[in-house]
Amino acid sequence: MKHTALSALFATAIAAPAMAEDAICYNCPPQWADWASMLEAIDENLGIKMPHDNKNSGQTLSQLLAERASPVADVAYYGVTTGIKAGSEGVVQPYKPAGFDEIPEGLKDPEGNWFAVHYGTLGLFVNVDALGGAPVPQCWADLTDEQYRGMVGYLDPSSAFVGYAGAVAVNLANGGDLTNFDPAIAYFNELGANDPIVPKQTSYARVVSGEIPILFDYDFNAYRGKYEEDGNFEFVLPCEGSVRVPYVMSLVAGAPNEDAGKRVLDFILSDEGQAIWTNAYLQPARPVELPAEVKEKFLPASDYERAVAVDYAEMERAQAGFGDRYLNEVQ
Repeated sequence: MKHTALSALFATAIAAPAMAEDAICYNCPPQWADWASMLEAIDENLGIKMPHDNKNSGQTLSQLLAERASPVADVAYYGVTTGIKAGSEGVVQPYKPAGFDEIPEGLKDPEGNWFAVHYGTLGLFVNVDALGGAPVPQCWADLTDEQYRGMVGYLDPSSAFVGYAGAVAVNLANGGDLTNFDPAIAYFNELGANDPIVPKQTSYARVVSGEIPILFDYDFNAYRGKYEEDGNFEFVLPCEGSVRVPYVMSLVAGAPNEDAGKRVLDFILSDEGQAIWTNAYLQPARPVELPAEVKEKFLPASDYERAVAVDYAEMERAQAGFGDRYLNEVQ
């Protein structure tokens, strides 16, 4: 992939130390949000090597809880509701990287237990060539049409955060709220009659290959497909509306390489780090202007008016209950 901003960034990077200092990040998969470029930049700029990790948000929290007495990870990345839960469970520790104060209120824990690093908008990542001649769906309701049988995928909302974010989006679109998920349960049962594909982990490659023609996913993954892959891909912000959701990071409590973890978090919130997210078509957490060549590749701002923010703390409180309902009530 080509990342022009990275070229300039690397040209000005400080020299890395002779011996690389390792750190562990949970849930930094190379195919998600272009973590591949972020990890490369951390290595180039800081001399810190972090291995790829393909956990999802729920798996990350489960691992942190299991390792509470003897932590392995130094930093963790997850959906905002999982970050809030990690803070309440005490498996992360307060840290405020440089730039923390510029993150809007509501998108960070006041003590620094978690903080947003970028945003995504939930919609449909569509492989047009894999639709078999069917039209590109424009609404959540379209997906229950028989012409899309076996074509629709969404990550398991009882485990993966993007799956839960999709559930919140369809719930709001169908008249529900964070205290009433009846519309989402009804929707997933109706969609279930259309033989959806329900993986537990990031499925970008499965959309690109055509195995999953339509996936509930974020705009940044769809734009990456549209502009960087061979094929015909689109991002659809459904006609009924959707949600904007931040992803957050934390310093793990008892991190074995705490100083390295802090340096990683400092870099990710720096101007340089935030610029890397924009290369992956992400909205940065700090008010960093999107490069013009990136901004013009997004849907019009008028379309994004259909995507709303929610009370993320309330969203977190509702997550476990919805997950239980999904497992027990969706056939």
